[in-house]
Amino acid sequence: MLITGGTGGLGSATTRALIARGARVGIVDLHPQTPEIAARISPSDVLGVTADVCDRDALQDAVALLRERFGRVDIAIANAGIMGRGSTLRAMPAPAIDKVLAVNVNGAINTVNAAMEQIVANQGQIVLISSVFAFLNGTGAIPYAMSKAAVEQLGRGLRVELAQHGASATTAYFSLIQTDMIRHGVDEDPTIAELLSRTAPRPLLKRIEPDEAAHALVNAIEQRAPRVIQPARWTPLSVLRGVINPVIDARLAGDRKVRALLRMIEAR
Repeated sequence: MLITGGTGGLGSATTRALIARGARVGIVDLHPQTPEIAARISPSDVLGVTADVCDRDALQDAVALLRERFGRVDIAIANAGIMGRGSTLRAMPAPAIDKVLAVNVNGAINTVNAAMEQIVANQGQIVLISSVFAFLNGTGAIPYAMSKAAVEQLGRGLRVELAQHGASATTAYFSLIQTDMIRHGVDEDPTIAELLSRTAPRPLLKRIEPDEAAHALVNAIEQRAPRVIQPARWTPLSVLRGVINPVIDARLAGDRKVRALLRMIEAR
């Protein structure tokens, strides 16, 4: 089993949840101490590989190492992701946009491609980490929202393409998880936090802990569920997005407070 972004909040929690259920896991991460972090989790059941998901060859090498250590790779979890600093698209530097899309979209595709032959051979499973931002208005974080919508489409397509091989795909949609990404991208930016509170009702924005998200994800993997949404209260918005989202978008476009917040973000 492979998981990218394995040293982060969700990645680490998922790794621990998986080995608690008997899995052997390879964690791939940019962190230079990934091998040492993996060994601390479990020297026998976790292998750590330092690699960048934007580097296709490095991911291929990681899969080869996992096969050598554990015999096969039957599940690949494309978890690595970044959010970046909140900004309007107009004010966001091109390199910042490129980086979010490179990690969140190309990184997911690279992970899938690196593991694909093993997944097919073992009738395994691809697991993709999308977000409620796949169907929430992404104003102030458009590249991130775009990337998570792209991951959703990747999961939908793979579910169909893999079925003929007896393999499957699962897409996870999480709300705000208490991780460093959210702390740095939202909590340390009061303007973005306030803007986010205008895009969705406060009850929907309740934070979840990494262990809670990991537990839901591992259950979905065991059940080969096509999707998991956590917290489940986001499910109606996902189901009814075609009806609800045009109304929400129109409200936000005319909201004076939202306009003022966007001006503040754009001017900084």
